[in-house]
Amino acid sequence: MAKQKNKTRKSAAKRFKVTKKGKILHRSHFIRHLRSKKSKKHIRRLKQMKAIVGVFGKKAKKMLGK
Repeated sequence: MAKQKNKTRKSAAKRFKVTKKGKILHRSHFIRHLRSKKSKKHIRRLKQMKAIVGVFGKKAKKMLGK
């Protein structure tokens, strides 16, 4: 019998991105509102995508069907 394929969770597919080397990236939080008190440097940093490491990275990969 063939092994079943893992289905992609669509909610995870919208939130995470897998790079060519297999890193999982996500958008930063704390950027939606209350931006006036944050410095421009801080807001620029928050716009960049961040890598997920550790156990949650493995869970995210599993949700993406990788």
